[in-house]
Amino acid sequence: QVQLVESGGGLVQAGGSLRLSCVVSGSVFRVNAMGWYRQAPGKPRESVATISSSGVTNYADFVKGRFTISRDNAKNMVYLQMNSLKPDDTAVYYCTANAQSTVLFKRDYWGQGTQVTVSP
Repeated sequence: QVQLVESGGGLVQAGGSLRLSCVVSGSVFRVNAMGWYRQAPGKPRESVATISSSGVTNYADFVKGRFTISRDNAKNMVYLQMNSLKPDDTAVYYCTANAQSTVLFKRDYWGQGTQVTVSP
């Protein structure tokens, strides 16, 4: 069984920063692409940033220049550094990872989410 656990959410004023962390644990053979999604109340879940196993990153336009995704392959962790936060960034942030528990079996896994609230 593979589990993802996020941490680092909280309440911050507009213009502030937060750093989210996510660890992949359990029966992990290999972790492939990882990423962060978010879902605000009444809105669909949307991709924020992704990072491949080799470190290639991709960002949603609304976070480019403000957020940075990174990973530590040795620790099976992914991070999201969020700067210049805006009230519109308020959402539950979810970590996701495409992970293999065996050589042949892989699937996408999701964390439980961490709340980020940005006050005006």
